[in-house]
Amino acid sequence: MEAFLSSTAVVALAEIGDKTMLLAIVLAARFRAPWPIIAGIFAATIANHLMAAFVGSEVAGLLEAYWFRIAVALGFILMAGWTLIPDKFDDDDTAIRQRGGVFLTTLITFFLVEMGDKTQVATIALAAHYHAVLAVAAGTTLGMMIANVPAVFLGEAIEKRVSMKLTRTLAALLFLVLGIWQLAEILGWLG
Repeated sequence: MEAFLSSTAVVALAEIGDKTMLLAIVLAARFRAPWPIIAGIFAATIANHLMAAFVGSEVAGLLEAYWFRIAVALGFILMAGWTLIPDKFDDDDTAIRQRGGVFLTTLITFFLVEMGDKTQVATIALAAHYHAVLAVAAGTTLGMMIANVPAVFLGEAIEKRVSMKLTRTLAALLFLVLGIWQLAEILGWLG
């Protein structure tokens, strides 16, 4: 349960103001079809995060070495810094082409934009830490939906009312705590 809840909290906070959340807002404004967009985001996230969690768990399983555990802990700390950097869309990012309907457009676009994104990297690190593919993938998917469903329905109103800087800071603190906690466990600081 810890893997699921931690994954949900970390990704829900990290996703606010993230490039994929901005994409959800753009898709909602362009297509004005919230349910197919939400379904596309959900399907893309499940596929992407299951793959990422599997990679994280397998890499951790192959590399149980002391140094790898330190690398994962330092990865969380680096994620804290990366989370503080706001995402922006480039001009190319908003050139969304609709082929095959709103659902398919959302599915493909969201899946591709999520590749290498903070939340995908966080999913890999969380799975490496917890060794729980399904719990981490379910938690990170729920975190993505917690952040993106309101973005689809409320769009720019969210950005005006929610402090993106505060949200990024809270997400960064969560990553930092996870990294320090893991380092403390590795180095025996926790008894």
